Amino acid sequence: MNYANILVEKFIINRIIAHLPFSPNPGQEQLVEKLATFLFTSEERPCFVLRGYAGTGKSSLTGALVKAMQQLQQSFVLMAPTGRAAKVLARYAGHQALTIHKQIYRRQQKGSEAFNLGFNNLKNTLFVVDEASMLSADRDNTVFGSGSLLDDLMSYVYMQPGNRLLLIGDDAQLPPVGHEESPALNAEYLAYAFHLSPFTFQLTEVARQAEGSGILRNATRLRQAQELVPIEAAPDVLLVAPNEMVQLIEQAYREVGVEETLIITRSNNRTNLYNRGVRGQLLYYDDILATGDRIMVSRNNSYQTEGYDDLPFLANGDMLQVLRLRNRHEMYGYEFVEAELKSLDHEWEITALLWLDTLLTPTPEDSYRLQRELFNRIGEDYPEVRSRRERTELIMASPYYNALQIRYAYAVTCHKAQGGQWKRVFIDPGENDSYRWMYTALTRATEQICMISLQK
Repeated sequence: MNYANILVEKFIINRIIAHLPFSPNPGQEQLVEKLATFLFTSEERPCFVLRGYAGTGKSSLTGALVKAMQQLQQSFVLMAPTGRAAKVLARYAGHQALTIHKQIYRRQQKGSEAFNLGFNNLKNTLFVVDEASMLSADRDNTVFGSGSLLDDLMSYVYMQPGNRLLLIGDDAQLPPVGHEESPALNAEYLAYAFHLSPFTFQLTEVARQAEGSGILRNATRLRQAQELVPIEAAPDVLLVAPNEMVQLIEQAYREVGVEETLIITRSNNRTNLYNRGVRGQLLYYDDILATGDRIMVSRNNSYQTEGYDDLPFLANGDMLQVLRLRNRHEMYGYEFVEAELKSLDHEWEITALLWLDTLLTPTPEDSYRLQRELFNRIGEDYPEVRSRRERTELIMASPYYNALQIRYAYAVTCHKAQGGQWKRVFIDPGENDSYRWMYTALTRATEQICMISLQK
């Protein structure tokens, strides 16, 4: 390495450390030095895999890196798998972060549900992906590009010369569904599958300013044991009897608000029970949907975003608040309503047609069955159309077939919560036998955990 590069590396090391809100520990200092080397490496297709456990300072270090990049007028892009994860990343970095889907995909054509991989015209750019443990390598969503989000991310980033990729995540969290570990945090896999030149670093030491956290102490015990161990009570970890939950949730709504409170459960059935209980006993909603309700998109939808240039689609898992409802009506034996909605993770609002019956389906399989039934009922409108292909096209162009499918979002499963943070998190573990599940659920909270404990 020549002398000029050494000076540049030292300069960026100093800039990153200067933007940290704390004095770095030895492991964090080593990470900053390795990041500086990575940013100026001459390796082909460079990639940095940063693994770090909860409380080790990943988010603060990422924010400091972004501020240093801005100061040096270097090009960068911030991404995360979900809207909530992007919101958390943006808060730490002080800069806009997008979902990966919004950054890399473009709709095939107007009215189409399918998205192609977009053209990346950015060169010599650092692409930062937070919560990378959530990225699947399976080809499980043919609506988007090749069907594999990880494959498409690699194709997009390295489409232009000089680009580099920083993947940040916690490999103690739940891996993607169907995976035993996260492929995006496996440097050997990335090198083999995508011909990358990976740098790696593991943060293991809990930052000094987080050492007093009972949440992190319990998460660390779980991770180190790699099995379920009893959760210990602390000022920020409350072990409560089931009959205490309602009062504590009501208290959380008063003190931090509904938006900063989340209930995490083990199953869809428990999620549905909690959602009904919250709406009926705490919020006093007696109709199937009310102004102020918090809902979550349960199926990707690009039809409802037609005409919104900066909003290509609504993604499965997007959290929304109902602002207004009008024109509730029945069609094809189902109920629909027009709604004005506000994103809980981004600064946008949208008017969309909602399919109310989807709020009541107990499982994803029931939602698929409902979709098939609606498909057949709409098809009955076209008895004169003999061609199956033409009839299918007419059905799939129907605004009712494309109505937004939704769930209540006061309580969610752990996979749906992954990547997000809330001030108060309530955990009903049920018959959970996974330490990764418990670790992931615990680390969704920034201020307090309330956990059902039958042994309390």
